[in-house]
Amino acid sequence: MPIRTTLRVRYAETDQMGVVYYANYFVWCEIGRVEFFRQLGYDYKQMEIDDDCHLPVVESHCRYRAPARYDDEVVIETRVTAVRSSLIKFAYRILRLNLDGDQLLAEAETVHVTVNKSMQRRSLPEKYLLAIRATIEQA
Repeated sequence: MPIRTTLRVRYAETDQMGVVYYANYFVWCEIGRVEFFRQLGYDYKQMEIDDDCHLPVVESHCRYRAPARYDDEVVIETRVTAVRSSLIKFAYRILRLNLDGDQLLAEAETVHVTVNKSMQRRSLPEKYLLAIRATIEQA
């Protein structure tokens, strides 16, 4: 089951045409990832400090379906589609909330490797691996 995070589009996120600038969707994906870990009971900042566990993006893709505009209320649905000892793949759906039904704005995917603060690849600590795998099994 995906983790849902709601936000409202800020004026600063829009471009001259009044739509959300495309790169901001990846900022929203990051918000979704941080909230994903928070829902699992983990704080991403503490993962870095306590476990020397960092998750840089090594690949990203986004398919834009419809524009988001200033003051739209959007929801980011975040889920993990694959996890291995040192790799995590997240999928996102970004939707505009409407009274007559939600509208799909974008679908994105990011791939992350687990590294230490020296950027050396390492295994994801077991407690995170187990918690993430449990979310995949619930889906």
